[in-house]
Order: sequence, then structure tokens, then C-alpha cells
Amino acid sequence: MTHVVFNQVPPLTGHNPADDPALLEGLHRDGGGEAEAEVREVGAMAASEQVQAWARQANAHRPVLRTHDRYGHRIDEVEFDPAWHEVMARAVGYGLHGSAWDDDRPYAHLARAAKLYVWPTEAGHICPISMTYASVAALRQSPALASSYEPLLVSRSYDFGLRPPLTKTGLIAGMSMTEKQGGSDLRAVTTCAVPQADGSYLVTGHKWFTSAPMSDIFLLLAQAPGGLSCFLLPRVLPDGTRNRMHLQRLKDKLGNHSNASAEVEYDAATAWLVGEEGRGVPTILQMVNLTRLDCVIGAASGMRAGLTRAIHHTAHRRAFGRQLIDQPLMRNVLADLAVEAEAATTLMTRLAAATDRAKNGDEAEDHFQRLTLAVAKYWLCKRWPTHIAEALECLGGNGYVEESGMPMLYREAPVLSIWEGSGNVAALDVLRAMAKQPETVAAFLAEVDKAAGADRNLDAAADRLRTELGALLTADDLDLVQAGARRLVETMALTLQGSLLVRHGHPAVADAFCATRLHRDWGSAYGTLPTALDTTPIIERALPKVI
Repeated sequence: MTHVVFNQVPPLTGHNPADDPALLEGLHRDGGGEAEAEVREVGAMAASEQVQAWARQANAHRPVLRTHDRYGHRIDEVEFDPAWHEVMARAVGYGLHGSAWDDDRPYAHLARAAKLYVWPTEAGHICPISMTYASVAALRQSPALASSYEPLLVSRSYDFGLRPPLTKTGLIAGMSMTEKQGGSDLRAVTTCAVPQADGSYLVTGHKWFTSAPMSDIFLLLAQAPGGLSCFLLPRVLPDGTRNRMHLQRLKDKLGNHSNASAEVEYDAATAWLVGEEGRGVPTILQMVNLTRLDCVIGAASGMRAGLTRAIHHTAHRRAFGRQLIDQPLMRNVLADLAVEAEAATTLMTRLAAATDRAKNGDEAEDHFQRLTLAVAKYWLCKRWPTHIAEALECLGGNGYVEESGMPMLYREAPVLSIWEGSGNVAALDVLRAMAKQPETVAAFLAEVDKAAGADRNLDAAADRLRTELGALLTADDLDLVQAGARRLVETMALTLQGSLLVRHGHPAVADAFCATRLHRDWGSAYGTLPTALDTTPIIERALPKVI
């Protein structure tokens, strides 16, 4: 026989991503234990063959822009594969978008974060899901607008189609900020907004990058008479006519293929002011801070998804006389990846819990979240691309093949480090927060100090952090301060992760993290844990239960 199939890995079916000890421990630790059942329900659906098939189809069949109909009328519509709508409907139905705002439980945002974490189906549709979630915070700067739109933004009805927003059963929101001359420099926005007698504004300008252009409403920045301001702009006006928002082309991106991202021309399009004129950046930052939280969730979820596939493959693949997972060098790689993933998840759940507490009036948690969101956004989104590259390699050539699911994860990894501010923007935001709100530094260090005395490597790292903070923040040379920002933010992230793991993580994971990331007994690639470490409990903790 010339075609005998053996030594092949079975499909990863029957595995629920909610069977993640670090996630469940974080959920229970911060008061969200009652949400475990709904998190498990979402995880089971995400891992189902049907949802996985929809995810593949949505990415394989990219959205198509139709600027005009057959008669020459401008229509500016994007056609999606039906699989996109199926995945979107499930995500909205589970409340992964705005439902946390309509949930009076004290752990609503933590529960939503946990559900989003176990929904690693495909990344494209998460963009509008995340923007819808975050838009509520910005809209609340204008109570009249919020009273009309918020009930529909939190609705669990996915009502796709171009109709007046307030006639629909549910809404999806987008964000339209970036311009070709400015990028992350929002002060360089040239789009203008002219006030009208009825209280609306007419917006004219060109936006270089607008994701999910078929959303129902958008928050965008434009220059008003009072300065840079935030506006709500609907795709369809209340009278049923289409707003003058013209889609010029869709971007051909590295990844995120299922999500349409467009260049948009606004030609005297009608919009309404959100917040105050001249306060556009502070208003939109209400939204950006929460989409940054979703970047953190996405990076942690992506690490766990890649690790799960790597462990599943190596547990079933045999080479050189024994299972790959039993090979000492492979075990070192897998354990190292597991340590990184658990550190990311633990930081993610801590930040989601801080979001709840901040929304509920805890000032110290608000300060902690303000600074730590920028720190975590920078660091975790930097770590995911290297993590998924190593996880993919665990599958060898199989991992480089689309059917493994690893290439899709690999393509998605870089976008989170770019979206909502590149690494430099996030690092500079850390400096800005520390300079403008010194109390955020105190809140951050107070969290780190909760593990003081528990681990000598952590204590030494905390001392180094204080030294770096003192040297950088007292420097007179601002260029020198900026040049050192990335180094400082990395130290902050690692020290905080170490503190959280020492207090809350598995002892083997905490010891490995502190010995390598903090004590620096580590190489320059994954798989360089000290040989004296016992990797067995680390790997066993990360094993998907399907094995």
C-alpha cells in the first residue's frame, strides 16, 4: 500500500476553552464565579465544529465592496459571506458586545471579558464587537444621545442592514478616526464639521482607515469651530436616506481578512456632537481605553489558543521513539509557552476586574486601571506574535498549513500591537499618565507590593523598577525619557505579572516566571527555562481536557 495514514493528530474537538485554570481562578477570585456557567456555554459554542467552519469560511471569502448598483446609483455596500453574519449573530447573542453595560452585576465587565476570551473563533468580527462595547462609554458623554442609542447597542439582536438606526432591534458601532497624514496623531485631523441650525453638523473629510464600515453608527473626530470634537454619524439618516459617507476602497490587509476596513470620504455627512466641542480626544479616549482592554483580552486569548493547539499536537504526534510532548526539549518549549500564557491571562482578568471596580466608583482601581491598561496593552500585544510563532513551530510543517488553524492566528497576532495605538504610542501614554496623574503610579506600585517578601526574585525586580522609575521620571532630557519608555514599560509589565502570579498563580508557574522573566535566568527564545525547573505541573495545568 502506498497511502497508509498513521501517526496523525486527531481533530481538536470536544475541548472547551473555558477549561482554563487561570481564567476560572481569576473569574472566581474577583467575584465573578456565578458567571462560570455562561462562560462555559460560550466556550462550548466557540469550539463547536459549526462555529469553527463559519470562522474558516468568513476568512476564506473576504468582504466585497459594491460602490454602485447596476444603474449607477451610489450604494456603498459591503457584501459579506453568510458565515460572517452567523458568527456575528452568535457573538451578539452571547452579549460579547455591549451587554456588560446593561448588567447590574458588580462583575459584569469581568464576565464579559471571560466570555470574549473563550471565543477565539476568528478575529475579524471581534473588531465591530469591541467597538460596539466601547462606544457606550463615549456616548455617555452626551446623555440625550446615550438614552436613544445605548439600549440598541446593548441589545442581543444582530439586525444587519441599512436602515435608520433607531428603527432597528440592535446596533453595531464603528470608529472612524485615522487620517492619512496623521495616523495615531489625532491632533493632525483635518476633517471638518460645520454646525447647522438644527443642532446637527455637516462633516467633510477623508478617513484613511475605518474598520467595519457597514456598522450602523460611527464615532469620529473632526475639527469643529471649538476645536477637535467627537461626533456620532449614522450610515442611514432618520428619514431613511443614506448619509453622505462614501466607501472609496477596502484595505488589503495582512490578516483580519473577514473584517472590511475601508477608506471613507465624508461629503457633508450629517452627524451629532458627542461631548463638548474641543474635547474630542478626551471623549474618544473613553472608547479607546476599553478597546485597549479588548486588545489585552485578545492577546491573552490568542496565546492560550496557540498553546492549546501546540500541546494537543505534541500529545498525539510521535517522533524519535516517543510522543513529542515527552521529549525533554519540547517539554521545555511547551512549559515556557504555558508560563507566558498564564501570566497574560492572570493580568487580563485583573484588569477586567479593575474595570468593574472603577465603573462602580473605586478611585484607587480607576487609577490602577488607567496606567495598567496602557502597560498591558503594550506588553501583551508585543508578546503574542513571538508566542504564536513558537507555538506554530511545535507543529512543524503541519503548523504552516492553513488547515491547522495556526496561520490564521499567526496573521492576526501583529494587529493588536498596532490597533488603538502602536507600541510607541502605548509606551508614551504610560509616560503621559504618570506625568499627569502621579496617583496612578502609586496605585500600580501598591498592587506590585502586595506580594512583597514572597519571592526574592520579585522583590529584586520591584527594587529595579523603582530605580528605573526614579531615574526616568526625574530626568531633565525629555528625549532621553522617551527613548527609555519601552524599557520602563516592559519592566513594569513583568514585575506586575510576577506579583500577580506569586499571589494567585500555580506555584510552579510563578517560580518559573520569576526565575526567568525577573531573575533573567532565561535565553533569548522560548524553550530556555532552567533545566532544574520541574515542568510537569506546568504542562499538566495547560493540557486541554480533550486529551
